Amino acid sequence: MREKKDISYTIRRSADFPVIMIGEGILVGCFAGGVVLLYRICLNYAASWMQEILGLCQGHPGRTALWMGALFLMAVITGLLVKWEPMISGSGIPQLKGEMEGKLHQNWRRILPAKFLGGFLGLFGGLALGREGPSIQLGAMAGKGVSRVLKRGKTEEKFLLTCGASAGMAAAFQAPLAGVMFTMEEIHKNFTAAVFVSAMTSAVVADYMTTRVLGMDPVFQFEIVGNLPQGYYGLLILMGVLLGFFGVFYNWFTLKVQTFYQKIFAFRPAGKAVIPFLTAGILGIFAPEVLGNGHSLIETMTHERMIIQTLLILFALRFVFSAVSFGAGVPGGIFFPMLVLGAFAGCVFGTVCSELFGIPGEYINNFILLAMAGFFTAVVRAPMTGIILIFELTGSISQMLSLSVVTVIAYISAMMLKSEPIYESLLARILKGRKQEPEESGQEKVLDYYAVAEDAFVSGRTVREIPWPEFCLLVSIRRGERELIPKGKTRIQTGDVIITMTDEEHNGAVCDQMKQLCRNE
Repeated sequence: MREKKDISYTIRRSADFPVIMIGEGILVGCFAGGVVLLYRICLNYAASWMQEILGLCQGHPGRTALWMGALFLMAVITGLLVKWEPMISGSGIPQLKGEMEGKLHQNWRRILPAKFLGGFLGLFGGLALGREGPSIQLGAMAGKGVSRVLKRGKTEEKFLLTCGASAGMAAAFQAPLAGVMFTMEEIHKNFTAAVFVSAMTSAVVADYMTTRVLGMDPVFQFEIVGNLPQGYYGLLILMGVLLGFFGVFYNWFTLKVQTFYQKIFAFRPAGKAVIPFLTAGILGIFAPEVLGNGHSLIETMTHERMIIQTLLILFALRFVFSAVSFGAGVPGGIFFPMLVLGAFAGCVFGTVCSELFGIPGEYINNFILLAMAGFFTAVVRAPMTGIILIFELTGSISQMLSLSVVTVIAYISAMMLKSEPIYESLLARILKGRKQEPEESGQEKVLDYYAVAEDAFVSGRTVREIPWPEFCLLVSIRRGERELIPKGKTRIQTGDVIITMTDEEHNGAVCDQMKQLCRNE
């Protein structure tokens, strides 16, 4: 009787989600936005302090030795934090994806302080890491905290995780649309109205809080003289193909470096962290430009003209250092470093085209902007997020056609090379050989929503013809604004949203099987 009562309550409450989640989305947006805003302020101080310290160390071996000692201490502290809470390792986006699929559990009380401090130390030490991954995880954990305080169920908690992730990215980049689109494309994998409206509410609240404190200027401020003439679009196709290949190589190289660390420093997070921190200390002496998140590099590329040899050297150093920093498992993202590498690729490509084909130099910034979106798409496979993100980061909305050409070509090129998106690969590595007991009893009921893609296995079949997963209850089918009670003869159509229920213990396995049925995976 108790189980039937729980099932009935979960289904009844889900009908009111669109209204409930607006209010809770505002609450999550305030909490997540506040946490990520404080994180951004601290990171700004970290970058400023690092530059001051490097300036003091120039030409002073004694001060340099002290700074190297401080970096070693920061590496040890960071390694101990990762050992204490392994879920803070890396960007945090794969961990969030795993939790949304019912395969991982994150302790929000431990992750919030540990990720905050670990991310701060990484940027203070000059590692080539970004703030966006940690911001998304911090935002999601803020959403989970709200869920636990309000004692919400697992189904509603997934909505609040999505709201928190959207708010985290919106606050990190002052890009609310990109925040929502990224969570829809990469995290939640669901475009239902209830999820979209609640996530947008959280993102707008977080963005408002951030702009009130940090101002409304876009993250990147560089001049775009106008649209690239269509006579040059053949070069855009070539650049898209090259970015697709580069994105695949980036994924391969990043995973190889991660494997190297794992073989050499298995079960010793502190040992892994020492390598990137001490590498940052050495680079601080000889090439301080490549340290940090790389924002200053993009500013330099877009405001000054560098010779091709200098570009290639900085490009190579930044590429290797990014992999060394991220592969060690230090808390920090690859989102922003990806944009920096994309900008380098665009600048090199534009400079070569200018020298070989006589393209006016003022169009190099166009290639930089377009390559950022194309490379991001090739690595992550989220083309809509890439386009919208570049719009919001640069404040330029005039490049829609050329952006679309580059992102689509880069996406297709990466797909043809059979390379998995980076976050999917990272999640698979986290899950490999990992055995984690479900939280508490593991018997709470979870509702999941699956949109039926074109050519999916279930599309065009009746309910009785479909091999539904074991431990899965088919609750309803949403077709537009209509709610259908499924019967054996009900025929499922492309665009339907299938709502299923399972217990927490089997949620991960059911999620995998339902994705295969509904997305033709």
